[in-house]
Amino acid sequence: MRLSKIAGLFALALAATACSPGESASVSATDGDGALKGQTVDIIGTWSGEEQARFEKVLAAFTAKTEAQVRYTGAGDELPTVVQTKVSGGTPPSVALVAQPGFAAQLAKSGAIKPVSAQVEQEVAANYASIWRKLGSFDNKLYGIYFKVANKSTIWYSKKAFEAASVPLDPPASWETFLTTSRSLADAGTSAVSVAGADGWTLTDWFENVYLRTAGPENYDKLTKHETPWTDQSVRVALRELAKLFGDQRLIEGGSSGALQTEFPKSVTNVFGDPGKAAMVFEGDFVSGVISSSTGAVVGRDATFFPFPSVNGSAPAVVTGGDMAVQFKDDKATNELMKFLASPEAGAVWAAEGGYLSASKGIDAKAYPDDVTRDLAQQIIDAGDNVRFDLSDLTPTAFGGTKGAGMWKDLQDFLADPTKVEETMQRLEMSAIKAYAS
Repeated sequence: MRLSKIAGLFALALAATACSPGESASVSATDGDGALKGQTVDIIGTWSGEEQARFEKVLAAFTAKTEAQVRYTGAGDELPTVVQTKVSGGTPPSVALVAQPGFAAQLAKSGAIKPVSAQVEQEVAANYASIWRKLGSFDNKLYGIYFKVANKSTIWYSKKAFEAASVPLDPPASWETFLTTSRSLADAGTSAVSVAGADGWTLTDWFENVYLRTAGPENYDKLTKHETPWTDQSVRVALRELAKLFGDQRLIEGGSSGALQTEFPKSVTNVFGDPGKAAMVFEGDFVSGVISSSTGAVVGRDATFFPFPSVNGSAPAVVTGGDMAVQFKDDKATNELMKFLASPEAGAVWAAEGGYLSASKGIDAKAYPDDVTRDLAQQIIDAGDNVRFDLSDLTPTAFGGTKGAGMWKDLQDFLADPTKVEETMQRLEMSAIKAYAS
């Protein structure tokens, strides 16, 4: 899924607003040691509103530490275009926070961004699992720091729905237990899961989580690069597991036809609205923002989550997305800002404000404002090197990020008829061949 499409949903639970979208803001303080006094750093990100205000608190902490001035501009979904225009015009920012790994790779290949300093590498090595260095590297050089990440391996549930169905909930650790629990809910007359089939990106997330667990991280990487064809046995195994859920019409709210008409926000309100229509919904940590903004349910009291279950004894794993800081300049102020963003100190500032997850092992769990957020962050840490970036975001856009085409369309067709495993594999492979060749 293109994470920028849902950027800010996790923060929708926050009522206050800050600068308007796209507005630049200068953040400064005067209690620092003056090491960078008189220097200015320009940074571009996607965040606006409340997310921008909270990130600016991080930048204010950097200013207080160094006395460097920081100017932030929120570019929203237009960030790649804005950055490319500035680079082409010879006025690149000091730093940009990029949500698309492919765009970052393009910037590295063209020489627009610089490898991080040795000090930044040391911060990353000390605080992050090695997979995060791999995700931020191009040609074996570290270019990016994942400052803010998403946990896209969560299943959210309504405590009220389970109580009404008289189905006890021990968060299922295995896929088979999850299916058994779902059948118990259906037997009690409650739809187990609301599936947002109208938004094809949610179906790619379903597939990615199952495939990561059935095929393992190395095969996940190969499929991402199309080194493994979509007609491979590993894809067949994952689709057959998904079919155990999608193929039982009692388990899906509205059945396949209803799911294909359900967009992501509706899938959440189907579970946590009043009256609720289903007991569970799968998606990332940003589900909590929709719950808080669109329902009367309270996260942590009425609504919470459990990790996406293990399949056939698979180790803990997380599908993720995130915003990666990359630098266009190699001056002292820029290097110091990058070092700061890689540090637990920077992450802890936003963590305390809410609406934020970090992959940094160095951030004290107490920095997060509530148990739900702490658990979301800890799940990422516990997955270690079994974290993988959203597969569809790493593939050509025509295959992994286009409405009505590629993975989105092929998996919607699979949801419509989950018996067609072989046909789905063939369609996915044909779509991939076409997209990777262009």
